[in-house]
Amino acid sequence: MSSSFDSARVAVIGGGPAGLMAAEVLSLQGVQVDVHDAMPSVGRKFLMAGKGGMNITHSESLEPFLDRYGARREWIAPLLETFGPDALRAWLRELGVETFVGSSGRVFPTDMKAAPMLRAWLHRLRETGVRFHMRHKWMGWQIGEATAADAPAPARQPHTLLFATPDGEQAVTYDAVVLALGGASWPRLGSDAAWVPLITARDVPVRPLRPANCGFDVDWSPYLRERFAGQPVKSIAIALTDVDQKVHNRQGEILLTETGLEGSLIYALSAAIRERILADGELTITLDLAPGLPLERVIPEVTRPRGSRSISSHLQGRVGITGVKLALLHEMLPKDVFADATRLAHAMKALPVKLLRARPIAEAISSAGGIPFEALDEHLMIEHLPGVFCAGEMLDWEAPTGGYLLTACFASGLVAGRGAAAFVGPRGAFA
Repeated sequence: MSSSFDSARVAVIGGGPAGLMAAEVLSLQGVQVDVHDAMPSVGRKFLMAGKGGMNITHSESLEPFLDRYGARREWIAPLLETFGPDALRAWLRELGVETFVGSSGRVFPTDMKAAPMLRAWLHRLRETGVRFHMRHKWMGWQIGEATAADAPAPARQPHTLLFATPDGEQAVTYDAVVLALGGASWPRLGSDAAWVPLITARDVPVRPLRPANCGFDVDWSPYLRERFAGQPVKSIAIALTDVDQKVHNRQGEILLTETGLEGSLIYALSAAIRERILADGELTITLDLAPGLPLERVIPEVTRPRGSRSISSHLQGRVGITGVKLALLHEMLPKDVFADATRLAHAMKALPVKLLRARPIAEAISSAGGIPFEALDEHLMIEHLPGVFCAGEMLDWEAPTGGYLLTACFASGLVAGRGAAAFVGPRGAFA
């Protein structure tokens, strides 16, 4: 360990990808790092996300990649310029994890698993001296420490942190802190947002945490719920208008659930859907059940005389509408529409479905909201709390699934870790 850092100690609170990356950067600089996590083991949400195949990042070029971060693009861009998708894949290779690009452009480890990668990473972190403290729940700062109003401009001052542990409450003093506590999705895995009142008590703004990459409720009939819940609706397109009157039209796959709709296409549009529902109380989207056929082709096919065939057989034979798609038509349309082939053809290309509300944040894949970037400096340090850095999902940003979430978590952890290392370094406080 470098002697210039022998006296420096930094706490990383949160053992997800952002926290572990911050810990790695700090330990490689010779800083003594203690990782504290409230759970019995680190990376629990990371492991859960990898159960269906560990989608670590995406292979698309940087400009469209950055567009996935929506309104927070300009804040995420510097992070990904520091540690973007290519750098992440190179880092994985150094860890002994080879990756490949799937047909959708998503990037996966060759074995598709998260656990081997996490094991290799933890082994390397322990070798560099990182210490792990499990079942250590952060309870804030020791009473009497300098508050935001008392704190001078960036200067090295100790932070005495309180932890609830199996051995009782403990107070530990550190030169700097990296907070990587996650958002509010999947609280049973550790992201319970218990940090919010601890942060706001220090006059740090926190934007409301809301569900992202989530499903939305629809008032289905008992018949549809009982017969079709859990079925995917493949090759479909969704059209909607967001709060800024921008029209979104995307094709993909959705999943019909007991409570409504979810799936990759819904997740990709969840921010626009959520914000419109918050503004108007509900949102009616339209589903194109035959996105591969233009309306000019659908109309003559559907209006063609069907003779003695049932309407179900006719639609299946002429335009391939069957199963759950046919059930959606019956669910959303009045019976008289089926007697008017032209109206039915139009409905197939723009079937209205009313979304009532987002599913609870505990069910969401990720969350929006958190500490705004405007409260942080370029090192991701809270401007009026010298030595307190933030990373990962507790920051105010969101992105769709596809590797974008993890990539930004890794990148923010690296930037926060570098910032903390510079803060406690030989010159200290970015001097």
